[in-house]
Amino acid sequence: MFTRQATIASSVGLHARPANIFIKAVAATGVPVTIAKVGGAPVDARSLLLVMTQGIKNGDVVTLAAEGEGAEAALDSLVELLETDLDELP
Repeated sequence: MFTRQATIASSVGLHARPANIFIKAVAATGVPVTIAKVGGAPVDARSLLLVMTQGIKNGDVVTLAAEGEGAEAALDSLVELLETDLDELP
């Protein structure tokens, strides 16, 4: 299992639009990924409802985890995405 940590850059955290962008990116990797706030339980990062119920805010540190072929590259790209202000994307 591979893990990465990311600091959430979106000004509203992972709510609605930023969360939707994130879960679509997770699904596009084809790798099962979990996301967890520090001290929280990991949830399926492909689920909009589960991601949004985590209450992830701007500046929160999350841990992404995945395993399998392509997991490291997938996590690297997802960390880069989360550390971008998704509210600023067109």
